[in-house]
Amino acid sequence: MLAYRHAFHAGNHADVLKHATLLAVLHHMNQKDKTWRLVDTHAGAGAYALHAPQAQKHAEYQRGVARVLEGKRLPPLLADYVAQVRAFNPPGELQFYPGSPKLTRAMMRPQDQLRLFELHPTDHDLLAQAFAGDRQVAVSKSDGFAGIKGQLPPTSRRGVLLIDPSYEIKTDYAAVVAACRDALTRFAECVILVWYPQLTLRDSAQLAPRLRTVAEAQARKGWLHARLTVTEPDERGFGMLGSGMFVINPPHTLKPLLAEALPVLVKLLGQYEGASSLLEAAHGL
Repeated sequence: MLAYRHAFHAGNHADVLKHATLLAVLHHMNQKDKTWRLVDTHAGAGAYALHAPQAQKHAEYQRGVARVLEGKRLPPLLADYVAQVRAFNPPGELQFYPGSPKLTRAMMRPQDQLRLFELHPTDHDLLAQAFAGDRQVAVSKSDGFAGIKGQLPPTSRRGVLLIDPSYEIKTDYAAVVAACRDALTRFAECVILVWYPQLTLRDSAQLAPRLRTVAEAQARKGWLHARLTVTEPDERGFGMLGSGMFVINPPHTLKPLLAEALPVLVKLLGQYEGASSLLEAAHGL
């Protein structure tokens, strides 16, 4: 579906959870000198101007990243996230929000590789312009799910796969599960990060259990599931209540970092008294 543009949601509570988790994984990858490759199946525009009309329409960043930037004595996972966002902005200001491509690029060393897929023509053009001439980054205007086959496993056998479609079409849920299954068949050690929206829909509720089944059958290092619930359904019983990150083959450093950060995120980003978090994990084969 090519109608979705992340610019309308940049810096919201879901981005905070997704990008803080991503950065923690990349810090762990950087503990070894060996090359890693990150494949981003739905890369978006790469970065977003928060003063632009799209971001201002609902100003979701004001209830997301802006609140975290105001936090005091943040735990390491969030402190690092804040540092990366601040580095992307003028001192003391919040004008821009770095998407996963820009955050990943900031973490890359000279030997690392980034492969970006984006189908939306406008966002693809912005993405291509942002990384024009960067030999470590390849931008493709093609289906990210299909693109996985040509990118995994990398020669170094160290790789991260980030999957975060819009889920505005129902088939995305099945496509995510199939992509994880195929990626692990090709590369059982791949670290896979799946973001999903927490909705009052059966497909959303069943995604994490379905991914757990895949991970328990194929992954070498188990799985981790983190969820952040920030609001309650609207008067019709609908709405995005929060979001989750399902990580297959998670670094051993990730769970303690999230265990410390999630309660802080509940306090900072919760929009009602019932705001909560979930963290569960299991070891691998």
